[in-house]
Amino acid sequence: MTHTSKIIALEARLKYCKNVMTLGVRPNFSDYNNKEADLIRNAKKIYYPTTFYADLFDVMGKKTFPSYHTYKCVQDKIKQSALFNLLKIPHPRTKVFYGNRQKKTITDHFQFPLIGKIPRGSAMGRGVYLIKDKDDLDAYLQMTGPAYIQEYLALDRDIRVVIIGKKIVHSYWRIASEGEFRSNVALGGNISLDSVPSKALDLALHTAKKCQWDDVGIDICMYKNSFLILEANMKYGKEGFRKAGIDYKKLMETMIDNEEI
Repeated sequence: MTHTSKIIALEARLKYCKNVMTLGVRPNFSDYNNKEADLIRNAKKIYYPTTFYADLFDVMGKKTFPSYHTYKCVQDKIKQSALFNLLKIPHPRTKVFYGNRQKKTITDHFQFPLIGKIPRGSAMGRGVYLIKDKDDLDAYLQMTGPAYIQEYLALDRDIRVVIIGKKIVHSYWRIASEGEFRSNVALGGNISLDSVPSKALDLALHTAKKCQWDDVGIDICMYKNSFLILEANMKYGKEGFRKAGIDYKKLMETMIDNEEI
């Protein structure tokens, strides 16, 4: 079965897909005109509704893509880490410290160097800090609410696996630039299309399935012969697709037509 009419999207991610009608995001629903409001109400599924509308559509029982569960973890490292622990998904040792009393105990749990992250709202490697000593730690604690602390793993590369719907659509290595501990492409990391180990792909699929994520870039590292999930990116970049010659727009059009998403 394939779609015979255009599907409805709010965010602009599918704006250039020929089988998608993008209405835009209006936080005040009353700002949609009557035709647009009816299209939203009558659609069986809304694509890229934003976190705000994903919550509302879930209350209505209306399906969304990405899924409601995907939106619940967007740019929220605290929720992701808690979910990984609940589901026993391998992940670097991580602990969140709330309030000054807890933050004073960070070095009771971790040795320098360690990683500190801005736990919510950060992406593309920004908000990730290599903390080498007490001065670095004090500076990090000045800029954040909860302190999201993770063990430091000496890595020069990681793996990005992109899952859309229920399948892997792309995977590649990200190699950190010289002198940089982060491998993010936005920070100068290089993309390598060398073969990705099947165990890493299996772990990515397992993680997406258990977490009920259906549009996600999962970052994985290999450390001491084991694969670990670093984090999930629901707003992943497209450079890896361009590097591999994959037309993202056509990919999404086809998956929509085939009702894979």
